[in-house]
Amino acid sequence: MRYFSSKDFIKWDQSFRRNFFNSVGGFKSLNLIGTRSANGAANLGLFFSVTHIGSTPPLVGVIFRSPTVPRHTLENIYDTGFFTINSVQKSYVEKAHQASVKSPETMSEFHEIGLRESYHANFLAPYVESSRVKMGLKFVEKHDILANGTTLVVGEVVECWVDGDALDPDGFVDHTEIGNVAVNGLDTYYTATEIKKMTYAKSKEGVKTS
Repeated sequence: MRYFSSKDFIKWDQSFRRNFFNSVGGFKSLNLIGTRSANGAANLGLFFSVTHIGSTPPLVGVIFRSPTVPRHTLENIYDTGFFTINSVQKSYVEKAHQASVKSPETMSEFHEIGLRESYHANFLAPYVESSRVKMGLKFVEKHDILANGTTLVVGEVVECWVDGDALDPDGFVDHTEIGNVAVNGLDTYYTATEIKKMTYAKSKEGVKTS
């Protein structure tokens, strides 16, 4: 084991420090977030910071980096109040990676990287048509993180699509079954393999495999 402290962190090269702290926490979900601007332009961004907030109501959080450059996804969420979260499959992970490239506000990343956008009923934000797990959310609230200038955006899931092969009878969504991709660091992608599924842990009882 190698030990590091804050005295080491400050001496590290910026690139090394960025890579270290983006990967040391382990695997994260990989998602494409779809929005539309107030002028109707479709936008698609790649995000590693989507997290579950709660189930009743169903809330999801997304961390946005400090606005040192234009954050079109964040601006669109504020302007319109809606966004989509779309899983990424192994078959198009290279295209998804290109959504991290900074593009002009008027340019559609869907068109640039070759992914088709789709819409549902009166829901404003675009979905990734080929995604096998996707959620439509409405903006609920934001929390500015003063320590580094980032922002936590909380959205409520108002509609959802899940590939039938991924949905277990107990409500569990099995992302491995449909080839959804995880990420570690900023640019290294993985597919997951299930070890085992266990029952809910209770005191004074041994852990059981379901």
